Amino acid sequence: MNPKKIKTIYMLAICGTGMASLAGLLKQAHYEVTGSDTNIYPPMSTLLEKVGIAIKPGYRKENITRDIDLVIIGNAVSKTNEEVMAVQALGLDYISLPQALARFFLEGKKSLVVTGTHGKTTTASLLSWVFQSAGQHPGFMVGGWLKNFDTNHQYPQGDYFITEGDEYDTAFFDKGPKFLHYQPHAAILTGIEFDHADIFRDLDHIKSAFRDFVKLIDPKGFLLVAHADENTGEVVSHAACEVETYGFHEGADWRIDNHRWEEGHAVFMLRHGDAELGPFRLPMIGRHNVLNASAAVAMALKCGLTEDQMTSALPQFQGVKRRQETVGEKNGVLVLDDFAHHPTAIHLTLEGVKAAWPGHRVWAVFEPRSATCKRNTFQDRLAESFRLADRTILAGLFAPEKIPAAERLDPEQVVAEIKAQGREAWHIPAVDKIIETIVAHQQPGDVVLIMSSGGFGGIHQKLLERL
Repeated sequence: MNPKKIKTIYMLAICGTGMASLAGLLKQAHYEVTGSDTNIYPPMSTLLEKVGIAIKPGYRKENITRDIDLVIIGNAVSKTNEEVMAVQALGLDYISLPQALARFFLEGKKSLVVTGTHGKTTTASLLSWVFQSAGQHPGFMVGGWLKNFDTNHQYPQGDYFITEGDEYDTAFFDKGPKFLHYQPHAAILTGIEFDHADIFRDLDHIKSAFRDFVKLIDPKGFLLVAHADENTGEVVSHAACEVETYGFHEGADWRIDNHRWEEGHAVFMLRHGDAELGPFRLPMIGRHNVLNASAAVAMALKCGLTEDQMTSALPQFQGVKRRQETVGEKNGVLVLDDFAHHPTAIHLTLEGVKAAWPGHRVWAVFEPRSATCKRNTFQDRLAESFRLADRTILAGLFAPEKIPAAERLDPEQVVAEIKAQGREAWHIPAVDKIIETIVAHQQPGDVVLIMSSGGFGGIHQKLLERL
């Protein structure tokens, strides 16, 4: 259906992060938007309420009426959903979230897609901010909450639309990755590792998805890829566009140089051919965030933005919620929140925290929550990923009943391996008991890094109240 002929849009699973963002974009484009969900809670419910989008609790076939022009179905619902069956029974047009984004917002724009197993939310957020700071007024849809914008999406007023390209599946009627719909003019590939064990069989399976993505990049566009990633070489060979690398290594096309930590900022230079660019100042911790920033700067420069615009924008970046975010400090104990849920992300986050707070004792508190991490997929890697933590607490698996017993992670074994390396560690299933343990053993100067891909039972505020 032609978008110009559409007035009313109904969205199933509207409170999902991506769906709520899309709903906000559609509302700004003057469509009548409503939808339904069973998981109605902040911040997405607040976002929808703020822009005047009504949410119908639960899924009921009576919600689906003939006057709906288009239904957008999120990947959280199945073909047996009551409303899905009503949509099909009435013969209403329906599409997925990625299809809707492409149809309504990517046509006629230069689509910049940030993808990869790690770092894509932060990189896409940095890219969105530097384009905005440079007066480009890009559209964007990102999987995190951008503090500079106080939202996770923006309606495009310029030539560019920036999207976090997710390799997860699209909908019950389209099991291909979301990013295959995003019509990339140019892209950043931050790296490839095995993840999403609920939908990918192995590393080769996930690499096949990225191969399909790079083939879609406009031959007149370009691809920036992390230089050090060993899994990207064969994948990017399928791209028909220009390919350049970025990273700390000598062979990178965009090489990070003279990286240091200075007065609360990461400072670095970029070398590209004979050009020396910078210095750039980034108010974020960790080498991995310098890597993310270098990719964003390289893409912006290749799109015609200037070095001066980059040096002006980066120091003003306020970060992304739940990415090494300071929740609070009480009696000399600092509490941080991070989304890390993969061994590589855990290690990189701890590396950044240890560098930013040298000499401080760091607690790593981790909830195995993602579909992959609560499986035994990373059983042999998790203990090593906590190597930099002074004290480690593993919580209980979130919703373990959804994983067959033989496939579940064994947190006790991970803790035993950490202890065997001479470090302190506990497996404590309950949030209240975790808090009691930290309170009983904390001392001024401690940094408590809490990592989870979900709410973790509100542990952050509960801990601050008890300290």
